[in-house]
Amino acid sequence: MSSEETIIKKHPYDFVEADSIVVRFSGDSGDGMQLTGMQFTNTTALLGRDISTFPEFPAEIRAPAGTIAGVSGFQLHFGSKEIFTPGDLYDVVVCMNAAALKVDLPRLKKGGVVIANTAGFDSKNLKLANYPADATSPLEDSTLEEFRVYKVDVSRLTKEALKDYAGLSMKEMERSKNMFVLGLLFWMFDKSMEFTIQSLKEKFEKKPEILEANLKVLNAGWNYGDTTEVFTTRYKVGTANLPAGVYRNISGNQALAIGVVAAAEKAGVPLFLGSYPITPASDILHELSKYKANGVRTFQAEDEIAAICAAIGASYTGALGITSTSGPGMALKAEAMGLATMLELPLLILDIQRGGPSTGLPTKTEQADLLMAMHGRHGEAPLPIVAACSPADCFDSVYEAARISIEHMVPVIFLSDGYIANGAEPWKFPNEQELKPIQAVFTTDSNNPDGKFLPYKRDERGVRPWVTPGTKNLEHRIGGLEKQHETGNVSYDSKNHELMVRLRAEKVERIADFIPLQKIDSGPESGKICVLGWGSTYGAIKTAVQELHASGVKEVSHIHLRHMNPFPKNLGAVLQGFEKVLIPEMNSGQLLQLIRAKYLIPAMGFSKVQGQPFTTSELKEKIESLNNMM
Repeated sequence: MSSEETIIKKHPYDFVEADSIVVRFSGDSGDGMQLTGMQFTNTTALLGRDISTFPEFPAEIRAPAGTIAGVSGFQLHFGSKEIFTPGDLYDVVVCMNAAALKVDLPRLKKGGVVIANTAGFDSKNLKLANYPADATSPLEDSTLEEFRVYKVDVSRLTKEALKDYAGLSMKEMERSKNMFVLGLLFWMFDKSMEFTIQSLKEKFEKKPEILEANLKVLNAGWNYGDTTEVFTTRYKVGTANLPAGVYRNISGNQALAIGVVAAAEKAGVPLFLGSYPITPASDILHELSKYKANGVRTFQAEDEIAAICAAIGASYTGALGITSTSGPGMALKAEAMGLATMLELPLLILDIQRGGPSTGLPTKTEQADLLMAMHGRHGEAPLPIVAACSPADCFDSVYEAARISIEHMVPVIFLSDGYIANGAEPWKFPNEQELKPIQAVFTTDSNNPDGKFLPYKRDERGVRPWVTPGTKNLEHRIGGLEKQHETGNVSYDSKNHELMVRLRAEKVERIADFIPLQKIDSGPESGKICVLGWGSTYGAIKTAVQELHASGVKEVSHIHLRHMNPFPKNLGAVLQGFEKVLIPEMNSGQLLQLIRAKYLIPAMGFSKVQGQPFTTSELKEKIESLNNMM
């Protein structure tokens, strides 16, 4: 008899098989919901399920505990099928207090599961969550009658498990309650705790008392589910049919960091990051600081301007200079981006977009920096733009951005956003042989047999030579003043200025000859409707189009852009093959403006500027309404 059969015979619960499940962990910032979610995610990924996550953080650094503003959530969608989004609605919600329930209940499926920490639903917590003073707890009235509710006093049970640990304070005991929740969820979803146990051992290797307490509470959570008869259902999700290879669970910022390290290694140049901390880009600095052994140098500057200028200096010396930021920092870096444009040096500007303007929504996502990336510098200063579409895609996209920057001697703007940066999914380790070569060519001989070296003499691609300082006989001038064609001398000649403006713009346009042609992601090559997306809208659009195809709506296609400037050479022709073009964006229609202006196509926009990603259902409804009008 198998162990599973033994369990089913022993306990009065059923195993429910599902191809995917959406779980939401929610509570105060101090409840450890992000850590709980990541540990559950890591185990899920290591056990071979496809995943997509969406962490949500409070905007305030120290929002009052128990309030709506202080709710911290972690959403995980995992399954045996291919997963592209964190999910529209939740199957299971873990609520550590009343505020968390109030925030998450509207997105819980009818018949879904609520696991509530009863200690977070006392009169004080109800008041903090803005329930009326005379209100009955939502755990006791009819609020949750359409759901399956499991009331668990997590706080009391955690303290009970640690009652013999005299060396722990009440605060330290309380901080362990997320481990109880994690153990309970591992039991409910029939997952091994082995990976989390190993992770805790590594993390608390030098704090044995904390390690022992966490392991004790973790096991207490598992045992609570296993020995009580409160829970009537456990869930099984099969292994995903992913391509063979070695995988890891990776966030967007982690993939980005590894991508630039790989690009620098492939090009054979040092990597230098000049950065100033800003949400949600700070993790890039944290990640790259771990790669000192790979020759990576990281510099936390005093401000955004110093950060990019240091990166420009590193590029001048022959390194791949990169700088990371978000929207407000992009505004501050604008003048230095113009300098890098004039110098025509490799440089990566990594913009992890967030809600704006000004300080805006620091912990929420948005795609509103596209036009700033296109035009946000004074003068005529076009730059290539590359955008990632998912956490794992950050590796490939930033590698491509680095290739363009190095091989074409041009600053490149890389766009991600908070949704991609903090989200996670499985990433298959590439073999070194699979990575496209990156040719970093340093000039050591004069390109002017008749005289002095010409630093702005261009090759057939419009690319000027890259010379490291101190190279004999190749001394030359750089700076922000306009350059004379070929010589690089300062020039105020009006016709020369126009020539240089055109040459810099032509170099960017010629990059289209060295990037892939645009392909259809899903659906027919031509037809009624094309949904054109960029950035983090990818997962929701792809899922919506796939579901429409499955329901019989076949004449819908999905095109997704990685190269935002220049566009792929065939993009206009591809779009002309469709009767209608719909462009969903988390902004007020910025790609829409660019497409209409360049291709004179009457594309339609679909905007969402709420600090939240699109849901699949929103997009399906919009596409179906458009289809019904045709």
